[in-house]
This record gives sequence, structure tokens and C-alpha cells, in this order.
Amino acid sequence: MSNSSRNPMKDHVAIAGASTTGFVASNLERSQTSLAAEACIDVIRKCGLTAADVDGLCGSWPNAEILQAALGLPEITWSGNPTIPMVDHVATAAAAVHSGLCEVALVYHAAYRSAWNTTSSLKDPFRRIATPGLSDPHPGPESVAAAVGYTAWASRYMYEYGATSEDFGLVAINDRTNAARNPAAAKRDPMTMEDYLASRMIRWPLRLLDMDVPVDGADAFIVTTTERARDLPLPPVLINAAVLGQVAHNEEDQTVSLRHHGQQVVVDTLKRKGDFWIDDVDVYFPYDGFTPITLNWIENAGWCKPGEAGDFLREHWVPEEKRALINGRIPINPHGGSLSEGATQGSGHVREAVHQLQGLAGDRQVPDARTALVTAGGFFFNAQGLTLHTG
Repeated sequence: MSNSSRNPMKDHVAIAGASTTGFVASNLERSQTSLAAEACIDVIRKCGLTAADVDGLCGSWPNAEILQAALGLPEITWSGNPTIPMVDHVATAAAAVHSGLCEVALVYHAAYRSAWNTTSSLKDPFRRIATPGLSDPHPGPESVAAAVGYTAWASRYMYEYGATSEDFGLVAINDRTNAARNPAAAKRDPMTMEDYLASRMIRWPLRLLDMDVPVDGADAFIVTTTERARDLPLPPVLINAAVLGQVAHNEEDQTVSLRHHGQQVVVDTLKRKGDFWIDDVDVYFPYDGFTPITLNWIENAGWCKPGEAGDFLREHWVPEEKRALINGRIPINPHGGSLSEGATQGSGHVREAVHQLQGLAGDRQVPDARTALVTAGGFFFNAQGLTLHTG
């Protein structure tokens, strides 16, 4: 069975704007709703809209009915609650706009330091209450589910390809260097390979600095028709193609191999549905919830062969800048990614792509950026891809 090239939504829907509260790696005295509302209010205003213009809501946390009340949106005709990462939200909202379920969709995501991702929140009774599904702070039977799955597959990657910890470290250092230019990033202090190797081992072979940073903060986007977006104040960013990819046996402990999982589906389908690929990309956003994910995306996207991502980063490393620039010009996660801006579940990757294409990225701005590739999610049930361009 081949993946279809059908893409009737192509370039008919656009992201009109994106906003962020910025992110901190500490527990703020604020709720997820207040963070989401702040980002949403800002993007509505930046796009020259009012609450009455928004007729669609799409986000994971908080629920749409809660946010609608907080924002005072008088009426909506559609809402969605997809699972993370955030390419899912953008794709779902774009489909709703294209189908006519709504015309102006407000897409939002509030990252929050919850009891499942940081000990400081586990000890906070209010955050424990605010963490859905948490009934017992003690772990259950040992398994290869969730985060532990990436430690298992990281060791497999090292075994199959002879990769080293330093290969993972290059991903972390690249993100940290880029984050230094991003005032919204939670972690901006310089990082060396010595710093990376000295960081605490969490579960071999992954260290603390191989894992994304739990943060408080929020991002928000306006998704609407390309026609309407062109009438708004900011340059529209057109959605060329969006894909949510899975294979059978996509559980962490059942995935067949590093060469057969959701990433390959995303790459193959984006190539079929979209109008450009890596030869024409100006800025690249591979997911980095764990450093091995980034290496796999780089390889599967076609920048290099399987097992060669570490050497690829070395080949394109700019020593004086302490980061990688593909072919001397294409940055990788210029905002600092999940490892340094913070664990935004992909909203930061999409937001930075929008800002780069709108020329709003400040000191991080890629000159004349016209195309962006976002490859979000991991190996298992949540691999996602998005191609964006100016228009």
C-alpha cells in the first residue's frame, strides 16, 4: 500500500500569527488556563482580530469550554482536543477551517510542570491534583513504556550503528547555543561537551541533558483561510502539507526496528503531498524531546544515511558558533528546542517556524527564510510532519 499524494487543503489554509508567554523551568504561581489565555489574547490582538472573530478552538490543556469562558468568546462552531505533539493541533484546525466547520481557529497549548514530569510538582499537592490520571505517586511495574522506551531504543541505536554519547551531546549543545538568542527560552546558559558528559545519568544511556526540560508557559496560533490571512496585519504562513504517521506495532516495546516506525511514514507522505523537501528548506525543526529522536529525524528526513547523524552534525558544525548550520546556512531548532527552550510538546517548534517565515525571530532570524520543515514527535504513536512556506 502506498501513501496517497492527495492534498486538497494545500496552501488554502494559513497560520496568521503566533504568540508565546515564554517559558520557565520552575513552578509559577499560575494555572495552565491563565498561561494559555495570555498567549491567546496576545495572538488575537497581533492578528488584528477580536474575541468575536474566533469561531474555533483547538488545544490539549485547558479544555476548550474552560478557555472559551476565560477569553469571553461569544460563540464557537467547532472545537478540537487532539493529542500532543502540536502538529496534530495545527493539522486538525487546518482541516476544520478548510471544511468550513470554522473560519478562524485559535490553536493553543499550555506547557505545565506536572507531577508526572518533575519531582518538584509531585511534592506540590495542588499540582498533583491538577495532573490528570495521577492517583498514586509510586511507579508501577517496570516496563518499556513512555520515557523509558527511549532509553531502550537509544541503546539499540548505539548498538546498531556504533553511536556514542557524544553524538547525543551534539544535539543538546546545538539547542543550548541557539536558546541563548531566544529570550523565551528556559535554559540559556552556555553548554560544553564536558558539561553534557558530566550531567547526571538518569537511565543509561541517557543523561539529564538528553531529556527535555519541564516548563510553565504557553503558545497560541491563529489558523484561518489563506484568503483571510492575507488581509490581516502579519505575513501569512501557508500550510503546504501536514502528516500524522503511524505503523502497526507502534508501542514502545513492540516497534519492529529503527528503520520501520512513524517517522518513515511521515517523511514518505510529506514528500508525496508537499511541493518541497530538504533541498529547498531554509530552517529545520526536528523534534528533540530526547536527543536520539533528533538523530533519527535527521537520518529519516534524508540529510544523511541511518547511523550517520552524529557525523553529519560534526560535518556541519560551526566551531566559533558552537552549533550546526546545514550547508553553512540552515539552523536546526534555532529557538533552542525542547531541550533548552522547554518541553512545549512541539508548540515551540511550530511557533518558531512561523516567526522565522514572518521575519519576526529577532537575533535568530534566518535571512530571507521562505520555507520550513517541522518533523515533530518520536518513533512510536506520535510522529508528525509539517511543511510551511511564505505566501
